[in-house]
Amino acid sequence: MRKKIIAGNWKMNKTVEEAVELANAIKLDLAECKEVDVVLCPPFTAIKAVSDVVSETLINVGSQNMSSEDEGAYTGEISHTMLKELFVRYVILGHSERREYYKETDFWINKKVKKALEKNLRPIVCVGEKLEDREGGNTEAVVEVQVREGLKDIPAAAYTELVIAYEPVWAIGTGKTATSAQAQEVHAFIRGIVKDMVGAEAADAVRIQYGGSMKPDNAPELLSQPDIDGGLIGGAALDAASFFGIVKAGM
Repeated sequence: MRKKIIAGNWKMNKTVEEAVELANAIKLDLAECKEVDVVLCPPFTAIKAVSDVVSETLINVGSQNMSSEDEGAYTGEISHTMLKELFVRYVILGHSERREYYKETDFWINKKVKKALEKNLRPIVCVGEKLEDREGGNTEAVVEVQVREGLKDIPAAAYTELVIAYEPVWAIGTGKTATSAQAQEVHAFIRGIVKDMVGAEAADAVRIQYGGSMKPDNAPELLSQPDIDGGLIGGAALDAASFFGIVKAGM
């Protein structure tokens, strides 16, 4: 059985002081959580402070992005070496906001995924469709391209290390919601693509998170679906009680 994974993406929120306060509050309930893999992804400025807070717990630390390059003249970027020095274990790659606002392409996302795996970091690879794709009946076509191109040439054995996060962009912060059945349908579709790409064993092993506004009230139903293996949590991850409620639903 695949172990659930709940990752909190704090996005561009929390000063160092605020991040420490939130991490400490989360640690109170989840320091010894073994049933679910818990990941906190603070902004770059707070990674070290959060790592220090959770250093003797089972809570993992993640980054919200990572360069595909090792080092060099890449202003504003952060490398795998810098992240690993701060005890980062997971990296979010290809988030819908990176695709939309910073024009990241599947080609560059693929390069980042390969670099993360090469350097023993666990990528959380995001895919998902916009509202116009959903309404135009193009959900599967859009998601399939993102999966196939973002994970191009990734060996089957690596799928136990990486995580795929399905983000229905149209259901994030818009007031629109995806039903658990809609979410399950796309998760199963993604698993089918992985099966076609690298085989049934890898498809059965890979964890696929839901990243469409999961909250404590809808988490139990979503996480009960056979192909939903966790959540990539945005707004609810900024409140310790809400985040704990979601993790608890996955236990």
